[in-house]
Amino acid sequence: ARSKTCAKTRHGSRHDAGTGAKDRLMPLLLEIVTPERLAFSDTVDAVVVPGIEGELGILPHHAPLLSTLGLGELRIRRGAAEESFAIVGGFVQVRPDKVVVMAETADMSSEIDLERALEARREAERALETGYREGADLASARAALQQALLRIRVAERRPREGPRHRL
Repeated sequence: ARSKTCAKTRHGSRHDAGTGAKDRLMPLLLEIVTPERLAFSDTVDAVVVPGIEGELGILPHHAPLLSTLGLGELRIRRGAAEESFAIVGGFVQVRPDKVVVMAETADMSSEIDLERALEARREAERALETGYREGADLASARAALQQALLRIRVAERRPREGPRHRL
């Protein structure tokens, strides 16, 4: 009987501490930076980043962490609006009220030139077909192909999801 009483008391004290819906919906400040520019800086409700071992969803009041980013799609949600970035490598620093993404490259889906991305894919595929023999050349061609495929996937996702609201 004692454990039930303690559980109720703990639950009640958390409820009374002011962790209501308003606090849970506190927006996060998100900054996406690359070596060349500040790609994004605004408040968001949630962000999903491509970690090296899978996606990492971040909401307000997330536990602090530092993680390595892989190649993938970063998704931002604010209200009903959603925006995506093609992210290549880097780090993410998470604090309860702020997320900083430091990426090698970060391309907003609405800014990706689909034709250029398709041409980059064709060039990377041709480079792989010509039979590079040196390890560095092969790795470079594979990385270029992965980046082109990511940019194509992020850019093509826009029309399938319907009209987006600009953040």
